Amino acid sequence: MASRSITVIVAIAFLTTLAWESASAQLSTNFYSKSCPKVLSTIKSVVSSAVSKERRMGASLLRLHFHDCFVNGCDGSILLDDTSSFQGEKTAGPNLNSVRGFNVIDQIKSKVESACPGVVSCADIVAVAARDSVVLLGGPSWEVKLGRRDARTASFSLANSGAIPPPSSSLANLISAYKAQGLSARDMVALSGGHTIGQARCTSFRARIYNDSNIDSSFRKTRQGKCPRAAGSGDNNLAPLDLQSPTAFDNAYFKNLISSKGLLHSDQQLFSGGSTDSLVKTYSSNPKTFNSDFVSAMIKMGDIKPLTGSNGEIRKVCSKVN
Repeated sequence: MASRSITVIVAIAFLTTLAWESASAQLSTNFYSKSCPKVLSTIKSVVSSAVSKERRMGASLLRLHFHDCFVNGCDGSILLDDTSSFQGEKTAGPNLNSVRGFNVIDQIKSKVESACPGVVSCADIVAVAARDSVVLLGGPSWEVKLGRRDARTASFSLANSGAIPPPSSSLANLISAYKAQGLSARDMVALSGGHTIGQARCTSFRARIYNDSNIDSSFRKTRQGKCPRAAGSGDNNLAPLDLQSPTAFDNAYFKNLISSKGLLHSDQQLFSGGSTDSLVKTYSSNPKTFNSDFVSAMIKMGDIKPLTGSNGEIRKVCSKVN
């Protein structure tokens, strides 16, 4: 009797393991090698053209992937427009007047659909475009796991819930938000290094430059010049997240933090007498370690709750469900 019970328990455990593996391990780097062999070169050509026209677009495409994955997983939900049955994520606080690159994803999807209709998901296009952007701006490369499918809905409420950590976040908030996604504090610091490229609006760093004490005085004064204290004045004025090399993917972001020149409050929290100070120092002096950890964290982020198998769909147009 006892041995029969043990056999049943083992069988259940085995089936549970198989179910988990089938849901999480269907992603592979060669997923489209037969069904759409030119997908990677097609994506790269469009991203390359977009980034050559506007280097900031590389940072925008990287951020688009991050904001997609942190809300119900990497499922392309951020790309969906509002419908009568759900409110999309585009107008949520972290995304409104902030997230960009939708037009580039649409261009890629159009070209991919012409070559391989109904095969490649929008979620996978976003993931590859993020990688290509990093490479084009001088960063490391990696093989992107593919095979994600697209969500049939989006979540405005979850996008607004703090799942995407705001620029006002404390170190504890950042660690917690990333932990909720299965990412470590080390992953969080490495992924924050994505702020070596791109720009932020005055609304995102106003509190930092007028209220924080751990900020370089000349840096504060420079940033205040284009970001007035009064809300509603200069809200959309931009400043580079990385003071030194805003369109080059390197480790200067971490050097800025050590000099108290982090643009966002959440940036400077990584080097403010807390548990991540030593890692910031490591990345500031060892770009190879940063690049390696960034790649590892990007792959882990790309694995957040993908839809695979018969879940979701392959959208024909990225902004709407089929």
